[in-house]
Parts: sequence; C-alpha cells; structure tokens
Amino acid sequence: MLSDRIRILDLDASVARQKPLIKDYKSEVIDLKGIGPAVRMWMSKAQEEKVRHALDPSSRNAVTFLGSGDFHHLSNTLIGQFNEPICLIVFDLHPDWDILPPRAACGSWVSSVMKNKNISKCLLIGVSSEDISGFWIHSADLQSLKADRVEIYPYSHRPTRVFLREVPENISLEAVKGFLSQRIYWNQLKAKDLRDQFRAIIERLPVKDVYISLDKDCLSNKFALTNWEEGQLSLNELLSMLRMIREKLNIVGMDITGDYSPVVIKGLVKRIIASFDHPKGNIAAELPDAYVLSVNAETNREILNVIGVK
Repeated sequence: MLSDRIRILDLDASVARQKPLIKDYKSEVIDLKGIGPAVRMWMSKAQEEKVRHALDPSSRNAVTFLGSGDFHHLSNTLIGQFNEPICLIVFDLHPDWDILPPRAACGSWVSSVMKNKNISKCLLIGVSSEDISGFWIHSADLQSLKADRVEIYPYSHRPTRVFLREVPENISLEAVKGFLSQRIYWNQLKAKDLRDQFRAIIERLPVKDVYISLDKDCLSNKFALTNWEEGQLSLNELLSMLRMIREKLNIVGMDITGDYSPVVIKGLVKRIIASFDHPKGNIAAELPDAYVLSVNAETNREILNVIGVK
C-alpha cells in the first residue's frame, strides 16, 4: 500500500525549493546534490550504488520525487526494491525504451527495468514524442511488445513506419506489413473516450499491485514546466486516470519527475549530448523562477491529493 509520506531525492533542488509542499506533507529530503550533475541523463554503476545506498528499503512505498526528467532513470533503482509481481504504469511524453547504451539512462530505463522478471506488464501512457517515429523508432525496444508485456498508448501520434525490423503483434497497436517495412497504427487515447478506454486497459492487468512512474512532461506546459518538450495531456485527464488506478488497483510505490532545473552536467561528452538532446528555446528557462516553482508545486499537490497522500 502507498505510504502517506513523500520522499525527495534532492539531486537538483527543483523540488526541495517548493517549501510549502514540503511543509504540508510528511516529507523526507535526501540530499544528493553532490552527485546530481554526474547522475543527470545517465549514471555509472558506482553512482547508482551511491543512490541505492541512500535509499531506506522501508520507505519503498513512499511517493518519491526525483526532480527533473533528466533523472528518470533512477526509477529503475527504485523499482528494483520490489521483488514481488507488480505491474508498471508509466506516464511520459517519451517512451524511454531505447536499446542503445548507456544502460542506466533517462532514455532507456524502461528497457532496463523490464529485464526484471517480476514486472508482469508495463503500460506506457501519453507517449506522443518523435521518439516513436522516424529514426528513433529503429532503436526502440520493439521486442518488449511480445506477448503484450509492454503496451504503449500515445495521446496522439501519426502512424509510424519501421524498416527491416519486426513489430510483434500487440493489443495496443496495429502493425501492417509492407515491402521491407511495417506501418504502426497507434491506439491513441485522444481518439476515444479516455476514461472508458483507460478503464478497459487497467482491467486487463494481470496483477493488482502497481508501481506508477510519472514524468510531468506528458502534460501541457499550462500544468508542468519541465526541461523537455510540452506534452498533450491536460491535468484533469491525468488526474482522472490516476483516480481510476487508485480505485481499482493497489499502488505500492510511485515516483514523480518533470520539475524544472537548469541543466548542470558533469562531463564534456555528457554536456555535448545534452545540448543536442534537450529542446531549444525551453519555455521554463525564460519564465520567472517563482512562477515555475508555483506551477509545478501546484500540480505536484494535485497529484498527491488524488492518489490519497494527504
């Protein structure tokens, strides 16, 4: 069962500076700012061990804030604290299912975590970025779609063409074969009644214990100001889905990313890659700091309230 406490892994000060939020909840702040620049985007095994050492196993059921979506790969470490059968529900603009190195990276953590045999199924909800089309789909973990172990539901996305790769049969999409390619038609949330569709999706889960990983970049920037592109979900749509999860399933753990912090990175190679990977003209970087904190804190509060953390 989800704890009534929140835990903040303070890697970039993005959540720790939301003082009213921390004050209003039973909060634990774990200071990891010293390794934040080295852990951002991806981390080594030694850095992952430092994070793991800082985690109290008895707090695994707490809602854990990770800061920027640049730290989403820490979800893999948090989920690794669970050995029993669970399902994983990920809300994210990006699928984070790349098969290319590095291993513990924010763009590939879903592929890594699905190597854990106790993860019965993973739902990727709200994915609408270019990562599921063009060049990027060719480095995606398409084989994870076998036997419906991973299901992917974009909010809205045009059909995708994949060349010289097999797209396994999967309940969440339709793959039509062509010459040396397949075209994927996505089962879009926007195309149908979202509540009815999402209810049917979670009713098919093989186990009732679920872990939720939420990157707020799945939301429009009216509700979340992040380091990444703007998503398409409204806050009401997200809260509606979270409410259904709480009503029908047992939430055993949750992490939240998608707060904003300037991209401070250790390592020349990583800085170069980050400069290409992050979107240009990020709106959060141009807005007053107090406003960014206020928008993100209010959304964090709404999420906590709807999942029952008071």
